[in-house]
Amino acid sequence: MKLAVAIEDFLNTLRVEEGLADNSIISYKQELQRMTLYLERQKIESIQQIHQDSILEHLKWMHEENLATSTRSHYVSTLRHFFRYLKLDGEITDNPMEKISLPKKTQHLPSVLTLEEVDRLLSTPDIAKPLGLRDRTLLETLYSTGMRVSEIIHIQLTDIHLDMGFIQTIGKGNKERIVPIGEVAEEWLQRYLQEGRPKLVKDEEAAQNYLFVNNHGTPLSRQGVWKNLKKLVMMANISKDISPHTLRHSFATHLLENGADLRVVQELLGHSDISTTQIYTHIHAQHMKDIYTKAHPRA
Repeated sequence: MKLAVAIEDFLNTLRVEEGLADNSIISYKQELQRMTLYLERQKIESIQQIHQDSILEHLKWMHEENLATSTRSHYVSTLRHFFRYLKLDGEITDNPMEKISLPKKTQHLPSVLTLEEVDRLLSTPDIAKPLGLRDRTLLETLYSTGMRVSEIIHIQLTDIHLDMGFIQTIGKGNKERIVPIGEVAEEWLQRYLQEGRPKLVKDEEAAQNYLFVNNHGTPLSRQGVWKNLKKLVMMANISKDISPHTLRHSFATHLLENGADLRVVQELLGHSDISTTQIYTHIHAQHMKDIYTKAHPRA
């Protein structure tokens, strides 16, 4: 079977049978294209020609090119899934990924904002303007809920239940979850819905019922969130390298610092595996160590 055909079949299976979200499908496709480009240079065009040595050579090249461990790990995970599918489907007899391990991770603690930095960032948008009111509401909602950008940009008006204090969202793996929202963010949402969004949306059909829209009144994109955040971070004079995910990291870390149970934080973040959430306990431990070092006379 031609490699291109096998990849297309695999992606269709992920979409139809496994119900993966579009972003996940795109991620799988990009990793498989990475493999395809390398194998084509080795004159390999069919899945039957792919052997363990071919994959190992590519991984060696990726390592020599200083690609991040996380990038190489994601690549290996994608290939494992792909070749496991091919073997179960009877297209190959030997799985070239069977004895290939994930690269050892170098753990880097994610960047987290202090409470003062959160206050500074959230108070930066010009709320006298509709777009500023939108940005303030977006930031307040991200920090209040810990949602991913991919989740928050897809919130529709029917997903918001302010009277009950929660928002419905679709997380990773197309799983629906209920996210509680704090009183402060709730107040900003009410204000944005009453004063901001109506001035931005000229045609509700164009807005497609989405909560957050751009200056054209159409759904706000992931790139739009990134662009606006970078501008606001500069205006707030925050020197850290910040992404929308930084607010999610800050949400989790601040909860743990104030005594929240790790299992509860796991549920709030929508993590399927608690080991993913445990990274925040390391941040919390480092925070306590920093305070001790500064405060203790003999530290």
